[in-house]
Amino acid sequence: MAAMKTEDSRPLRTASGFALFAYGFRPFFLGAGVYALLALLIWLHALSGGSWPVGFMSAMDWHAHEMVFGFAAAAMAGFLLTAAPNWTGEGGYSGWRLVVLALVWLGGRLALNPYLPLPPAWAALVDLAFFPLLVLTVLPGLIRARSRRNAVFPVLLLVFWSGNLLFHLEQLGATQATARMGIFLAINTLLLVLAMLGGRIIPAFTRNYLKARGTEVSLESPRWLEVLTLVSLLAVLLLDLVVAGSRVTGWAALIAGLLTGARLACWQGWRAWNAPIVWILHAGFLWVPVGLLLKGMWLVWAIPIASAWLHAITIGAFATMILAVMTRATLGHTGRAIVAGKLTVLCYVLVLGAALLRVLLPVLDPAIYQATLVLSGAAWIGAFALFVVVYGPFLIRPRVDGRPG
Repeated sequence: MAAMKTEDSRPLRTASGFALFAYGFRPFFLGAGVYALLALLIWLHALSGGSWPVGFMSAMDWHAHEMVFGFAAAAMAGFLLTAAPNWTGEGGYSGWRLVVLALVWLGGRLALNPYLPLPPAWAALVDLAFFPLLVLTVLPGLIRARSRRNAVFPVLLLVFWSGNLLFHLEQLGATQATARMGIFLAINTLLLVLAMLGGRIIPAFTRNYLKARGTEVSLESPRWLEVLTLVSLLAVLLLDLVVAGSRVTGWAALIAGLLTGARLACWQGWRAWNAPIVWILHAGFLWVPVGLLLKGMWLVWAIPIASAWLHAITIGAFATMILAVMTRATLGHTGRAIVAGKLTVLCYVLVLGAALLRVLLPVLDPAIYQATLVLSGAAWIGAFALFVVVYGPFLIRPRVDGRPG
């Protein structure tokens, strides 16, 4: 095959063929990128006064559910299916097992399509099948490897799944006021997952980058700070279940925000200011303490500028970190240089812009609230459209270095 050179001057082959199901990250990263586009287009259509099917769940409920249990869930599955083989030392997930998982996730999205939905009970069954199946896929390897450190992740996946169950139970009329509880349970579970994984990958990748440039530095945060941060996030999760929206929950969020911010400072992200593939991880994680502090300020003092705290977490932290991890992992696991090109940097700028527009502008000028949503949505669509256009071919084709995966 013809050779080409990446940004680090390594000769690579021009990849051809179909490899979408050759490794765990491939179908789910592509699915997350494509669905981020489609789901937001449907949401913007509803916001602009477009038709919404009578008898289906509200557009707001659908938007919240699909952003969490559709988009974010796909990205989380892709990461877990890629990380688990490294944790266990076993081979990666590929072939029919991956096809089945991807089809079940896709089935959930089709079952909840607002314009051609399945009956609610059947839609719930299809949508709820994905995470138990994902746990059954990764758990045996973790058990065989006695990977106690990572055994918490299947547990967190099931907690996340229980949020989806609470959502569907209300939609089916079996419970009252559990849909919002389920969404917040899932969001807080994602915050815990992000805090745990961020504490592993962000300082490690930053340290590796600095070491490659001749700077040896320890970026570990103190053990007591790690423990207190996770405990504080767990407290926010539990309080949101029993006293959501209370001042007590607000104070817990403030404490968690301060601890998370202190932990991030230990990782010294400013040292990698000239490496977008590294600083985007710090920029994404920065939205975690920002979102928690805004949540606390809103619940305790009702400060207007903090009213959009939820989108600081969901767009700022979740979407940015998802793009940061998906771009980095795709480059590395397809045999390419782990360097962010110009279009990738633009992708990062757009998703950060989407968060800033959604969080700040409606507060600064309520008169342009609707326009702000459209602008933020356009930036989001631009970010994920770039991801799909640039990284979609990488995810579909074989590795350029000829290795399996």
